[in-house]
Amino acid sequence: MNKTALVTGAAGFIGRHVSRRLADDGWKVMGIGHGQAPSAEWGLTYWRESPVTKSALLELPDLPSLIIHCAGSGSVAASIAEPETDRQKTVESTRELLEYVRDQVPQASLVYPSSAAVYGICEMHPIPVKQTLNPVSPYGMHKRDAEQLIRNFSANHGLKVAIVRLFSVYGPGLRKQLLWDACKRMYQGECLFYGTGDETRDWLHVEDAASLLVLAAIHASRLCPIVNGGSGSSTTNRAVLQQLAKAIGSPAMPEFNLQTRPGDPLHYHANISDTASWGWRPGIPLEKGIEQYINWFRTEKQ
Repeated sequence: MNKTALVTGAAGFIGRHVSRRLADDGWKVMGIGHGQAPSAEWGLTYWRESPVTKSALLELPDLPSLIIHCAGSGSVAASIAEPETDRQKTVESTRELLEYVRDQVPQASLVYPSSAAVYGICEMHPIPVKQTLNPVSPYGMHKRDAEQLIRNFSANHGLKVAIVRLFSVYGPGLRKQLLWDACKRMYQGECLFYGTGDETRDWLHVEDAASLLVLAAIHASRLCPIVNGGSGSSTTNRAVLQQLAKAIGSPAMPEFNLQTRPGDPLHYHANISDTASWGWRPGIPLEKGIEQYINWFRTEKQ
């Protein structure tokens, strides 16, 4: 069996962990994307700093039998500020990759880490995969469009694909989003945050996300299975920030300005019955994951 894998966006937060997981499972891992080459600890045998284009993919030293497409936009705020750039990063890179797979490695398995942002505002919680998609940000719209491209290529060209809609992925090394922002501000003595505190998120540790994405490759098929990547539990932002404040030793508990950011739905909670049917369950509880994150942040701060 050809155990050569390609991870696009391998220098990114999720991509690094996916690469490491594949290498630990005995795969030879190639990477392509923006940023400096990840250090050897992330398991890559080849790195190319380049946008994900068909021409760049044609220059890879080997043909992969597995591709996990982690490249793409990773910010709702950036998608609102520059929607065309966001579309290029997410939709057009996916189109280029699909054309490469169709023409060069049509038997390869392709896994796409999508986002819960494709659901947008939902009345039903936990959110099932069959929920109507109603994205409220360019980021979510472009993830939805990339999903549609993948389904179309699978149906028209017989590609083996799987889509995992990731919820709030976090863990040591993440330098954006709520935990990063909150740690920085709390260490500076700030305690006022956006929202009401009652917003909920379904937090998934990045190591669990990586294990699910690698598992999804086994289930990739022409039927294009789609599953949710979450913990199956929801937690209020207030509870998460209170836990951070206590661990940091902040003298004040979080307060909220009662304002909301554009593109941010109030609630997210994943129905993970489909992933459970694969025999997968998250292994790192939120309390332990937050403790890991704070320990990492302290090291970064020093």
